[in-house]
Formats: sequence, structure tokens, C-alpha cells
Amino acid sequence: MDLKKYIRDIQDFPKPGIVFKDITPLLLDVDARDYALQQMLSAVKDKPIDKVVGVESRGFFFGMLLAQALNVGFVPVRKPKKLPYKTIAATYELEYGTDSLEIHVDAISKGDKVLIHDDVLATGGTSKAVTELVEELGGTVVQCNFLMELTFLKGSDRLKGNEIYAAVTY
Repeated sequence: MDLKKYIRDIQDFPKPGIVFKDITPLLLDVDARDYALQQMLSAVKDKPIDKVVGVESRGFFFGMLLAQALNVGFVPVRKPKKLPYKTIAATYELEYGTDSLEIHVDAISKGDKVLIHDDVLATGGTSKAVTELVEELGGTVVQCNFLMELTFLKGSDRLKGNEIYAAVTY
């Protein structure tokens, strides 16, 4: 199945010059959604995983499905002041600005083997920040897992030393 048929380009969103990859058509199609999930699961089938970390907000869609299929806990990583308990934070650069992410201090235990999931690997700033949060809490990143990778932005360069998987590449 060609998943690119279910991902549409939105020009100039969220600001002029950005081409946003909209995954809502993929989420609407049961077969495409399941196929994408199976592709991402196949990349981790033989890996020990204790928790899946999903990155706000589009990383929650498949992150929760991955955690369910793997029968492991799900950890949300969110934008500042969205999590109710004690957190640690990391700041990162986007292709269109800067932002921060937070994780609960008790979400990852020392030695946890962690699958990080987000919808897209673009410049790598978000994913790098999340790997730092996981490692600061004592976890080990098993894989950085994405629905899609925008290879022309070279985000994988920021994740050197981490295994990367994307179901779709542009």
C-alpha cells in the first residue's frame, strides 16, 4: 500500500513557506491506518520495549496504538504546563521557531527500554529533545519511530547513535 496517497500537503501552514504533511486522511481510512501501524510494529517486533513515548500531539495517535499492540505503557510528552505532575523539560528548535517539551519525572524508570514515536521526523529537534528527556530519567532509547521522515531536512543527523524507522519517506 502506498501510504503517501493518504497524506496530503497543506501549503503555507502553519506559516508561509512551510508545506505541512496532513495525516488526517490516513487516520480516516481503516486499512491505511492499520497498514501504517503494522509497518511501524514490524520495525520493533524483535526489540525489548517497556514503554512507548508519544510526542504531542500527532505522536499520540500511533503512539498509543503501538503501546497497545506491544502491551506496554504509554508516556505522553507534552508542551509546557499541560502535564499535571512534576516534570522535566527540554527546549528545541523547529524549522519554524523554538518550543519546549515536558515529561513527568516518574514516567520513565532507570533501565526502561523506550520506543519514541512521533508522526514526522523533520529537522530532528523535537526527537532529539525527547531522547534527552528519556535518557535524563534513566531510560534507554531502543528506536525513534515515525510515520514519515522528511529526509531533505536531515533530521536523522541530529539523532546519530539512535536507530530510526519511518514508514514513509519524502
